[in-house]
Amino acid sequence: MIISRTPFRISFAGGGSDLPSYYHQETGAVISTSINKYVYIAIHPFFHPDKIQLKYSKTELVSSVEEIQHPIFKEVLLMNRLSGVDLNSIADIPAGTGLGSSSSFTVGLLNAVSAYHNKVISAENLGRLACEIEIGRLGSPIGKQDQYAAAFGGLNFISFYPDETVNVEKIIMDPVKRKDLENNLIMIYTGDTRSANSILRQQNETIISKEKVENQRQMVKLAFELRRCLENDNIDDFGRFLHEGWILKKSLVKDISNSLVDDIYHIGIKAGAIGGKLLGAGGSGFILFYCPQNNQEKFRGQMKHYSEMKFQFENNGSKIIYIGDN
Repeated sequence: MIISRTPFRISFAGGGSDLPSYYHQETGAVISTSINKYVYIAIHPFFHPDKIQLKYSKTELVSSVEEIQHPIFKEVLLMNRLSGVDLNSIADIPAGTGLGSSSSFTVGLLNAVSAYHNKVISAENLGRLACEIEIGRLGSPIGKQDQYAAAFGGLNFISFYPDETVNVEKIIMDPVKRKDLENNLIMIYTGDTRSANSILRQQNETIISKEKVENQRQMVKLAFELRRCLENDNIDDFGRFLHEGWILKKSLVKDISNSLVDDIYHIGIKAGAIGGKLLGAGGSGFILFYCPQNNQEKFRGQMKHYSEMKFQFENNGSKIIYIGDN
């Protein structure tokens, strides 16, 4: 048996500039970090060598790859010409919560299958192949940041170029300031999940307008400014960056936010948070707040009707954490 562990991510700035509708016009850039919430993929030979068994939110037992219903499982196994295996997926967090779960799943699956073939695959190739499967083969209207964030792990500044190349650069911070930043972030669950595809499809279609391009350009500018602040160990304006980015993001597509998200956000700001944003494409999932520690008791008191998810920054991307004797 082989088991891969792949982190989820939270995005701080520049989201949406990893969509081809934007980076084909000008360079996109995002800042994100992986966190200590994971998807695990286990693979081992199946008892029946002429069949494939898959276990995720449902169970599939098929005689050929072509019969598989799960699109990502199907594409990865087709790409690797793999049969006679039992594949299992377990995740710390549900899909559709804005933490890049689909791409983490794809990256983790590619890593596990590569190890099953006795091959080591680089983070660069994991990110590239995951994009090829999700965007190229399956036609998902998504961007590229989630795949590379899951593959590389850590706190990164990721650039997206018109020629389809991607560059991942580590953001180096003083460990004490980095921990302060981590401690000032609180993640609140809205109590709902949603597919990002419809919102991202709208965003891809509307970004051609001058107003939308300019708003997205301002979001990329915020990513560059935030990078400079973090590399100078200045976290004082982090909440402001989150807030400005959230206001710009909401202007791109009307479905990015809703009354529930807006209500939770306003409660959080009134309770002492300096800024925040809904994670992922929008609509539902987790809201990330920047709240100084001296305001957090009041903040949590006001948020007592909603679930908080504790998390920590994570420095590693997708890893093989277990290789059985056989």
